[in-house]
Amino acid sequence: MSKRVVIIISAAVVAAVVGFLVLPKLFLFMKSRKESVNTVAIEFFVSKPVTLNELATELSSQKIIDDTKAFIEIGEYKGLSKANIALGKYRFEPNTQYRTLLNGFKLNDLGNGNGEVEVEVSFNNCKTINDLAGKIQGQLLLDSTSFVQFIATGSTLDKYGFSLAEIPAMFIPNTYKMFYDTDEKAFLDKMAAAYKAYWTEDRRSKLLKIGLKDPVEAVTLASIVFGEQSKNPQEWPVIAGLYLNRLKQGMKLQSDPTFRFCWGDLLNGVQRLLNVHKEIECPYNTYKINGLPPGPISLPPMEVVEAVLNPKQHDYIFMMAKPDFSGLHDFSVEYSDHERFAKVYQKWLSTLN
Repeated sequence: MSKRVVIIISAAVVAAVVGFLVLPKLFLFMKSRKESVNTVAIEFFVSKPVTLNELATELSSQKIIDDTKAFIEIGEYKGLSKANIALGKYRFEPNTQYRTLLNGFKLNDLGNGNGEVEVEVSFNNCKTINDLAGKIQGQLLLDSTSFVQFIATGSTLDKYGFSLAEIPAMFIPNTYKMFYDTDEKAFLDKMAAAYKAYWTEDRRSKLLKIGLKDPVEAVTLASIVFGEQSKNPQEWPVIAGLYLNRLKQGMKLQSDPTFRFCWGDLLNGVQRLLNVHKEIECPYNTYKINGLPPGPISLPPMEVVEAVLNPKQHDYIFMMAKPDFSGLHDFSVEYSDHERFAKVYQKWLSTLN
């Protein structure tokens, strides 16, 4: 065999080997440039562990990809599996390449998907931790029952330095950004950080000036103020000042929202509260106890907390709802004036029957 033939055969063999090794990767490279078929930006959630095949099927069903075989082939090459496809929320723009989609789903060292996006989490008008759990369950990948149980454990309470009654004060109603798969621990860490950031030295110094000991007391008083007045914010500093006056004088707060809280849902829809309702034995019933309850009766807006920290200076110690539907109150210093306002209000109520 001539030297030239040997060279030709060798070249052919090399070409065949190179083709065998390189061409598949070249074809795979070309497939990885294949683009998604969604024509608008689309949100996609991975809410439970999935295999690569399951992920491809779901993306196809939501009209994001149209070639599951290519998607799976590229994903296998990139090493994606049930173990490293990250839970979370994703947002895909039109014409996103398959390689970008797959890289986005891959779990990174921070415990998130590379392409995972944050969600906005809001909670307002929550009375209890159970209410809070229900609100965030629809916004995060959290189970409300597990969330409540996690908060109630001794180790959790010890970590954050609250009793079970006090811990509602740690949750500041606001809008927060976090990842969809945020777990109970990460959520509480976020809330603890927000609580610490809110309670600056300036706010803590205001606590002492108004006669309160700690932030929990301020939030507890704010929850009572909000229970008394949720319609007219202009009264918040006035009501806060009234209750602070009562505390300074050693008077019982005698706030209706506190004994209503003791009854749970049993007084829902009851407009006219009776003396029998006030007789319930409960550590939150300020007709029975002296001072503040052991913790907040709701998660009040922080604007109400600010009103507590900056109360109106006055001598009022009594308040009575005005005889109209305004939600406003008549305030008084003397009980005789309060009694007069009460009679007018009761007479007005009788006309509504």
